[in-house]
Amino acid sequence: MYTLLSGLYKYAFQKDEYCILILGLDNAGKTTFLEQTKTKFSKNYKGMNLSKITTTVGLNIGTIDVGKARLMFWDLGGQEELQSLWDKYYAESHGVIYVIDSTDEERLAESKEAFEKMISSEVLEGVPLLVLANKQDVEGMVLGARRSGLCQGLHRCGVFHALQFPNCMSVPDIKTAFSDCAPKIGKRDCLVQPCTALTGQGVNEGIEWMVKCVIRNIHRPPRLKDIT
Repeated sequence: MYTLLSGLYKYAFQKDEYCILILGLDNAGKTTFLEQTKTKFSKNYKGMNLSKITTTVGLNIGTIDVGKARLMFWDLGGQEELQSLWDKYYAESHGVIYVIDSTDEERLAESKEAFEKMISSEVLEGVPLLVLANKQDVEGMVLGARRSGLCQGLHRCGVFHALQFPNCMSVPDIKTAFSDCAPKIGKRDCLVQPCTALTGQGVNEGIEWMVKCVIRNIHRPPRLKDIT
């Protein structure tokens, strides 16, 4: 009887687990975004000193629970020599968060090249994609309405109206630069969103959007994980 009740209890409270890749060039703000995510969605996590975050060499892992879903994040190093490791994680991933440093126009072409190579993988076909235009100036930005859903390309992913300072690229700027990647993005769920990982601006919205997308994506069922 105990075994039966224990099994029923675990079944009732087990969480569907989804693996989310956090990709982008080095110094784009991927680890800072992960730390802010863990801080905002984990009650008992105090977070580390963001000023002490260094460039990721290898892999950072983080886990949060949002409702009945459990997200496991894989934050991978973005240096050129480490990008060859990205595809080792594609098959098990349920979503991709791609972080762009919107203040570094000189490396935009490099970021686009890495993005295009990643999105061209057939293994990631249909996987939800969240593109973060990171390092926006929050104090100088006024966000307007957003529209998200199925998209044919970056220029149609998540509409944001924002007043931007000239020291960073706006979301429309980034969409234009990446527009020729549209055919490879296809009809997957996609959102392009301004973000300031250092302050947490845009973190909640991005994560909540990703949760909805991975749950409704029937082509990538979750991994069942019992409560611990």
